[in-house]
Amino acid sequence: MSTDAATGTVRTNVPARLDRLPWSRWHWMIVIGLGTVWILDGLEVTIVGNLSGKLAEPGSGLDITQSQVTGLAAALYVAGACTGALLFGWLTDRFGRKKLFPLTLGLYLVATALTALSFDTWWFFLFRFLTGMGIGGEYAAINSAIDELIPARHRGRIDIIINGTFWLGAALGALLTVPLLNGLPTNLGWRVAFGLGAVLGVVILLVRRHVPESPRWLFIHGHADEANQLVDSVEAEVRRETGKDLAEADNYIEIRQRRSTNFLEIARTLFRRYPKRATLGFALFIGQAFLYNAITFGFAQILETFFDVPPGNSGYYFAVIAVGNLLGPLLLGRLFDTVGRVPMIAGRTSARGCCCSAPPGCSTPAC
Repeated sequence: MSTDAATGTVRTNVPARLDRLPWSRWHWMIVIGLGTVWILDGLEVTIVGNLSGKLAEPGSGLDITQSQVTGLAAALYVAGACTGALLFGWLTDRFGRKKLFPLTLGLYLVATALTALSFDTWWFFLFRFLTGMGIGGEYAAINSAIDELIPARHRGRIDIIINGTFWLGAALGALLTVPLLNGLPTNLGWRVAFGLGAVLGVVILLVRRHVPESPRWLFIHGHADEANQLVDSVEAEVRRETGKDLAEADNYIEIRQRRSTNFLEIARTLFRRYPKRATLGFALFIGQAFLYNAITFGFAQILETFFDVPPGNSGYYFAVIAVGNLLGPLLLGRLFDTVGRVPMIAGRTSARGCCCSAPPGCSTPAC
């Protein structure tokens, strides 16, 4: 690697060195360290949705309605996630992925624990927003780390699998609420559920210590020697594991070093250089959030209102949905790298496009 101090540019083959690495234990460490947080997100969303009926009952300790839990509180959680993604995304680009991981996960832990101590609705709403901020910050840092640490030929599959672990957390959260709501007093079960989410977050914080800083971030921000040393250590680890030499990486790129990237530059790159891709990405993301996630947030209320499911048993039904959503990335993820993004996105979206039984509250037409 060579650096031109006058122009602030760096010529490096670090991306090529990372992309040519065979899959190894080091990559599994990254997957586990990053993917476990999505379990937390799924746990959070599901616990709140399935607790909504019990929270609205007299004696819960909060004067709140079920619609406020699945409506206003859920909206504040998502607003917090958007705010956290923008704020911590900028901070992550400025100060590095590794430094921000403890901060965003720590915010989640504190906010979740304080949610369990809610004594009034304003307190509950405030810390749902702050919990969302922590998760939103994780979104930005984790997806950046996936793009920068995982080899290109595996990146699509791993991205889908890591983000798909949300549904593992959703299944666990759904099943967890059943004994907590049926076996504990009304004013205690929901507090214990939030408390367990915070405990799981502490465990993940310990696992996260092994996720390194991104070498790409390092050389972009003027730490070329540190980036090289990190990649050297990874290559040495992979050689020991495989017992084989690695091919030379002779694909160099030239990068302009900078302290951070502002939002205007990001928007200009998205909509001037890649307008079709940006539009497609926004359409898919907004469509999923509006037509799918919004329904799952309030799925327990739908079951309890229209199908007379007892408030403590809605978790069984949601767990079935969550398992199906988890199997999707595990079984279909490889096809995004082999068949291609376009046919898989089109096929996956059309498969979601109907609800065969068309129950009340279903956002899409019957099959």
